Amino acid sequence: MRLHILGICGTFMGGVAALARELGHTVEGSDANVYPPMSTQLEALGIGLMSGYAADHLQPAPDLVVVGNAMTRGNPAVEYMLDQRLRYVSGPQWLGETVLADRDVLAVAGTHGKTTTTSLLAHLLESAGMTPGFLVGGVPGNFGVSARLGGVGPHAAQSPSSGAARHLPPAGEGRVVQPLAAPFVIEADEYDTAFFDKRSKFVHYRPRIAILNNLEYDHADIFPDVAAIQRQFHHLVRTVPGNGRLIVNAHDERLAEVLAMGCWTPVETFGIGRGNWQATLSEADGSVFSVQRDGELIGEVRWPLLGNHNVMNALAALAAAHAAGADPKALLPAFASFESVKRRMERVGEVNGVRVYDDFAHHPTAIVTTLAGLRAKVGKARILVALEPRSNSMRQGAHAEALAPSLADADVVVFLHRPELPWDAGQVIAALDGRGTTAPTVDALIAILQAQVQPGDQVIFMSNGGFEAAPRRFVDALAQAR
Repeated sequence: MRLHILGICGTFMGGVAALARELGHTVEGSDANVYPPMSTQLEALGIGLMSGYAADHLQPAPDLVVVGNAMTRGNPAVEYMLDQRLRYVSGPQWLGETVLADRDVLAVAGTHGKTTTTSLLAHLLESAGMTPGFLVGGVPGNFGVSARLGGVGPHAAQSPSSGAARHLPPAGEGRVVQPLAAPFVIEADEYDTAFFDKRSKFVHYRPRIAILNNLEYDHADIFPDVAAIQRQFHHLVRTVPGNGRLIVNAHDERLAEVLAMGCWTPVETFGIGRGNWQATLSEADGSVFSVQRDGELIGEVRWPLLGNHNVMNALAALAAAHAAGADPKALLPAFASFESVKRRMERVGEVNGVRVYDDFAHHPTAIVTTLAGLRAKVGKARILVALEPRSNSMRQGAHAEALAPSLADADVVVFLHRPELPWDAGQVIAALDGRGTTAPTVDALIAILQAQVQPGDQVIFMSNGGFEAAPRRFVDALAQAR
């Protein structure tokens, strides 16, 4: 079958393309922005890429058009597809029907931490010899690709090569989750599916095990309030079978409200000092912690990640791996070798004692937890933050009031205030009590940082967009100034 994917260079749709190619389909696609690293990854798989959304990209007609959620009415390719009555489907629906239908799905949902937790869960299952398939909104360091089919059926159920024992964990209410023969780990996004399907993507995935990591207001462009997001999470809960498992953040009141809408699946909770799965920090920065399950000590985790938010991600992944049939004690050494995805506090360079990080921040809660983890690690060293309000919610100003409080651990903040930003960041800067300033361009932002930076400083660039390669440009500027 020949598939044409609209929006192929997005992290999700690029993963869909890779899976379709692995299944043996002929795959091509269009995108407004065809650029590395996704373009390089797809071209290496033999996938043809076309720049822009011209109607002639769909000539001759493909057998099926797979439509990304960035596509809208008025797009030339979309209009041609509809006028010519070409067969089309959304990316999540294609994935659910073609890849996930015959697999045991582990879905990772939540406002924050989806990509890290999905990558970690895939890594843990791999270390247990379960050969998971996965689709991650990034490129996990331990795998080097954003998606793969993994083992299927008996092949995936072979004895673990790593020696990590698998067993049957109790699931509560007399029900047991059997070891998964063909596990597939997926980042389960609550964003809408397509221009013709406004349900959240994750309702298409039908997971057997679902992580509900956290729930806050986000995606102001499609959700009017947090209750609308909770309703979508409730729809996800409705799809998890009674012999499956829900792994739920014990600290999150909004998730408790979701479960109160109806729950038909055994639930295990996780938290720092709370829940069935509990962590106790041995180091304040979260790099070392012990794990207990229902009062029984599992062991100690030592790993390269920082922050309480990542400790929560670790608990969620460990609980889900246990529900999938892996021995949690045998999994603990695997945490030390976990390599997170790009742009999650990724250290991009160090010059004259100045460390520079690139972080995929998109929400005040992500900002505050990331900075708190770094502060616990570096003590009194100065932290400089370069912030680009890039997500739809950030650009609309939905999180404006929470931004200044989220930056409490920063000593210096440079806010990229492009002229087209539809709201005035002046109130945010004023609330930073002299620690903040704005820059109209990335060049100006880099110049301001370079003028203020000192040896020993920690500099973090925070954005869920490309930020015009600002982190690496800043490292280069520091190196040239030596």
